Amino acid sequence: MNDLTKQNILKNREYLKAYTAADVALEPTDQQQKLPFPLPEKEPCGGAVIQLPADFEHMAGTKSLYELIAGRESCREYAPEPVTLQDLSFLLWATQGVRRFAGRYNQVTFRNVPSAGSRHAFETYLFVQSVEGLEPGIYHYLASKHELEVWEKRSDFTEDLEKALGGQSFAAKAPVVFVWSAVPYRMEWRYGMKSHKYMMIDAGHVCENLYLACEAVGCGTCAVGAYDQELLDELLGFAPGPSAEKDYECAVYAAPVGKRTK
Repeated sequence: MNDLTKQNILKNREYLKAYTAADVALEPTDQQQKLPFPLPEKEPCGGAVIQLPADFEHMAGTKSLYELIAGRESCREYAPEPVTLQDLSFLLWATQGVRRFAGRYNQVTFRNVPSAGSRHAFETYLFVQSVEGLEPGIYHYLASKHELEVWEKRSDFTEDLEKALGGQSFAAKAPVVFVWSAVPYRMEWRYGMKSHKYMMIDAGHVCENLYLACEAVGCGTCAVGAYDQELLDELLGFAPGPSAEKDYECAVYAAPVGKRTK
């Protein structure tokens, strides 16, 4: 291991740590400086909007929580049948659904997954190939209204998506691929340099809910953390990084979803 590698490892390990005495010397956070409050989610892009079903009381079936946890495993093979819109709606609700808003002026969202300080720094994008009721294309989840908006009308993304996902063809060819992006400033506004640790912890909460929700409705998924950052960001139309701009956004996690083969 050369010195540069060692230095980078030591630097990255610092992200794992909680607050230390050294943090006292850091610049006050933007919240402490009373700078403007970031919005809890992105504004709609203006694409066509699809209303999603929201009746989920029957979705969990007869499986107990024990059975859902015991049955949870990564799934890389999917049945040829499409994912239903009802199932997809449930999975979106389970991973980023908004329960309620709080705050009269600076609103925060309480969702179906925990997040440090209710900052919820993530946005959800879908690469849809085979979902009942949806045209193939790229979609963006509007969590506060439980709606999908068309992000890009495109059905020929499979080859580009496979390259962006590091050549993992099983993922790129799935009926639908979830991609979560981070808008870091939502977390940085409150937590400053500790934000990036918290966002990665939060990403685990989101994807675990996807695993359990998939298990409940007969779907399978497989978390994907190995991808080409530049290609995936470009595919979603994000500005290239690195950047310290407050509206900076980048992909952080992905997960293909399809009906189980058995």
